[in-house]
Amino acid sequence: MLSTNISIIVPCYKQAKYLDECLQSVFDQIFTDWECIIVNDGSPDDTEFIAKKWIEKDSRFKYFYKENGGLSSARNFGIESAVGEWILPLDADDYISDDYLQLAKSHFKNNNLKVIYCLARKFGLQTEILKLEKFSLKQLALENVIFCTAFYKKSDWQKAEGYDENLKSGYEDWEFWINILKESGEVLKLEKVCFFYRIKEDSMLINLKKINDESTIQYIENKHRLFFEKNLGSIRNLYRENEQNKKVLDAINKRFFSRVVNKLYSIKENFFNRF
Repeated sequence: MLSTNISIIVPCYKQAKYLDECLQSVFDQIFTDWECIIVNDGSPDDTEFIAKKWIEKDSRFKYFYKENGGLSSARNFGIESAVGEWILPLDADDYISDDYLQLAKSHFKNNNLKVIYCLARKFGLQTEILKLEKFSLKQLALENVIFCTAFYKKSDWQKAEGYDENLKSGYEDWEFWINILKESGEVLKLEKVCFFYRIKEDSMLINLKKINDESTIQYIENKHRLFFEKNLGSIRNLYRENEQNKKVLDAINKRFFSRVVNKLYSIKENFFNRF
């Protein structure tokens, strides 16, 4: 029997209706040296029934149940039980191409690599390429530029002490990438669409909520203050610069709007002065 090289972690909470499609994409992998750990995070739907069908079909699928604790908690729980050298998180409502593991595996010998990801496409309510800025530490300090379904070593997860379970409302991926990449390590992007990210109504609402979640962003900035200051300068100074830039833009917009109104008023006056 092959030793397991990749552990795929699938946390599940109220996503049972998508789980078959997700697990089918794992089952279809060209590269076969994997295990798939399904973590039922206290889900009240048919997650257990569907998961057990797959563990009966293929022994590489493993199933665990835990009390609900959130996404970070479910991932940590699954990774703790993982035996693979490399970890690939995969949310239960998404799926991967059949060659994603094979393409990533060809780069595992590069010991400097810490993260491997790919091009991604949205599906569901939106169907387009997922647009992310090119990775750099500076760009990572500005925003998350790597989605959750990327490969990394379990040893790096251990050094980072896992996903931060204090992050209940999102940004857990962003904080995790900062945590494992802030000191050193290379990131590789495969130039092929291998990840498919489902867009549905609740995911759009979650993304909107995340954009406005200033307290979570501040928590991450405080936790990794040296990283942000190294790549962006003083966060406080950056904030002041942004505030100043906003004031300048507001002033420009007001002046532009004022000129437009005055011009329209002048045209109106000239028109009526003809009669």
